[in-house]
Amino acid sequence: MATTSLRPCGDYRSSYRADQTLFDTRLSMLFCVAGVVALACAPLVLSSYLLSLLIQIGYLGIAALGLNILVGFSGQISIGHAVFYGFGGFASAFLAEHGVPVPLAIILAGLWTTVVGLLFGVPAARVKGLYLAIATLAAQFILQDFFVRATWFTGGSAGAVAAPFTILGFDMSGDHRYFYVVLVFFVVLYLGASNLMRSRDGRALIAVRDHYLSAEMMGVNLTKYRTMAFGISSFYAGIAGALYAHYIGYMSVEGLDILFSIQFLAMIIIGGLGSVMGSLFGTIFMVLLPELTGALAGALQGSAIDKALHLKDGITYLREMLIGAVIILFLIFEPDGLAHRWRQIKAYWKLYPFSY
Repeated sequence: MATTSLRPCGDYRSSYRADQTLFDTRLSMLFCVAGVVALACAPLVLSSYLLSLLIQIGYLGIAALGLNILVGFSGQISIGHAVFYGFGGFASAFLAEHGVPVPLAIILAGLWTTVVGLLFGVPAARVKGLYLAIATLAAQFILQDFFVRATWFTGGSAGAVAAPFTILGFDMSGDHRYFYVVLVFFVVLYLGASNLMRSRDGRALIAVRDHYLSAEMMGVNLTKYRTMAFGISSFYAGIAGALYAHYIGYMSVEGLDILFSIQFLAMIIIGGLGSVMGSLFGTIFMVLLPELTGALAGALQGSAIDKALHLKDGITYLREMLIGAVIILFLIFEPDGLAHRWRQIKAYWKLYPFSY
């Protein structure tokens, strides 16, 4: 009598190791590998404009992931992420100007930003809630003022010139070449964050987020892990800022204001707190939002709505209003973010037709 093997209808994991795998299924791993390969071929077929959007998604996605490690995985808050992003850009430009090779300068800028993040993280790790938000807000204004006054480091209000990215004498500037630089950093740092969450330290961060009193009773050092979260978040922000500086070729204090920090918060709220993939989803959404806003304003040009709202002149303000409206709508209708919706879609098709 022939026997047939029955496949269980559901997602059953019978061991702790199976629950901590990097990829849920072999198919998801193949999709990720295929995605990276497709991205590697993107400069061969995409225009410079589309590549610039992908590059922007890359370095902003790295910074957003760093903030998500702090906010989403360890349960803390930061309203000053933009200045750590800016510090990484200024540090890398400063090091490159003094003879450090640009690839090494980017990594050292991330480590330098980590030290600065720890300086603010040590005292901030002893407070929580509203007090922590005020502490990080203080970091925002302190470093922003430092950028204006430290002309030896940042060039002051004039800004700093960042050297082009070269490796082994090969110039990697330009959208089609620099895309690969950002892609390498993006893949390495996202894999690093995913593996961190599978480790003992990652589980400790999640325990501190879920119930810090229980975590402390189990022997988790709250101060250590809260401070570590600040350091990791700052490292990611510093790397992202350095990648931005060498892509643009210039770093300025303009734009590193609190609104930029709020945009980083919007990325992880929209994408999904406590989700590595959610950081990417939120970044894609926020990068494409201005493009869609501009396209909408162009489509409405000359209409009664355009005459009433002056869309062409107030496109910046319209974008800011949309960011606020999108955050509110996501908090009401999709509080777990786009990553949660994506998991629901995958679960639906995985269990179809028994997806109820």
